[in-house]
Amino acid sequence: MEKEKLKGVIEAILFSAGRVVKIRELMTLLETNSDEIISSIAELEKEYNAPARGLEIVRVEDGYQMASKKEYHEYIYPMLSKSAKPTLSQASLEVLSIIAYNSRATKADIDTIRGVDSSASLYRLLEYNLIEQAGKADLPGKPMTYKVTDEFLKMFGLKSIKELPDLPKYKLDSNRQIVIDELEDQESSADKNMDEDNEQNYQENSNLQKNTEAPEPKDGEDNI
Repeated sequence: MEKEKLKGVIEAILFSAGRVVKIRELMTLLETNSDEIISSIAELEKEYNAPARGLEIVRVEDGYQMASKKEYHEYIYPMLSKSAKPTLSQASLEVLSIIAYNSRATKADIDTIRGVDSSASLYRLLEYNLIEQAGKADLPGKPMTYKVTDEFLKMFGLKSIKELPDLPKYKLDSNRQIVIDELEDQESSADKNMDEDNEQNYQENSNLQKNTEAPEPKDGEDNI
């Protein structure tokens, strides 16, 4: 298939699918190799990057999807049903974060980290297709594990799970309480600065006291 026709076919597929289309799906449909598909999509991406275009091609893991550009959201949003956009509670966000940073986490893992039952939040996230079952863990009872979906990546504007920000380093103190290393470093730095300020103030006060003390009487002079 010639290059321009291949680009047109890929464009039509992405537009019609309305979801992330995996590269392997395109390879099967078009009977061509991944290099040609990726090259054609790269050219399409450049064309859609023009300011006059309202759509863009988004890379999500090992697939692509056609979507409207973020800068036009305010014009599109009024036309969309608000119910179509997931509304996540604080509990659901906590569960989602745990699963995002702990691929193949079990419900028991999530409940242990949060300290409460997470059944309702798991059900809601599955319903919104933000998480999915990832097979059974090799543990007693074979509990189900969970991982985030491509829908999660799209919702948060990520191309890959690797783009998640790093978690702060933590450790347990003598009371078995979590201590964030970064916060501890900040507190240590603040304490050090305070000690230095106190030392400087002490030296200044000592010098001032010496300067204001009465001079020693000379020989023949009476103390007043």
